[in-house]
Amino acid sequence: MKLNQITVGATDYQASVDFYTRLGKSGFLLDFGEDGSGLMMKALRTGSGYYIDVGASELIAAGEIKLKTGVEPKELQNGSVVLSDGSSLPADVIIYATGYQPMTARVAQIVSQEAADRIGPNWGYGSGTRGDPGPWLGELRNMWKPLAHPALWFHGGNLALSRHYSLYVALQIKARMEGLPTPVYAAP
Repeated sequence: MKLNQITVGATDYQASVDFYTRLGKSGFLLDFGEDGSGLMMKALRTGSGYYIDVGASELIAAGEIKLKTGVEPKELQNGSVVLSDGSSLPADVIIYATGYQPMTARVAQIVSQEAADRIGPNWGYGSGTRGDPGPWLGELRNMWKPLAHPALWFHGGNLALSRHYSLYVALQIKARMEGLPTPVYAAP
């Protein structure tokens, strides 16, 4: 599990070399994506593994928030957490962010494993990068389009993606209501 990880685009990095240098020196793990394509491609390929700064990164870069990377929580004690390297950190609050699961994991829990298997993977293009196994499909898998399970649609991502693609989902649903064909993504 990687803690305190950020993915940024190459243009963002060039415009903010000092900021990212200070952030990296603080122990924050910078990640430009496996192939250097940045945050947006990482978001579309896996739907996870990135962080969009909303203010805390500057506090980390300035040393006001301290980080300890390369370790994992081992034990909780009254007022502290013991880490895998044996060190202990005082803690008033512990936030355990577990990350994201593929949407089909929720479908398996709520509908059935058979439904999840019929739908296949979501997010990604089949780029062959970590978290986005091939084969190459050339279009985003199972997002904002009809699925191989009747009356089920995946709508996800950040606010910008959700706002943008809600129009396309609505138009596809309207098209179906009007009897127009809307192709279903077929899992490989």
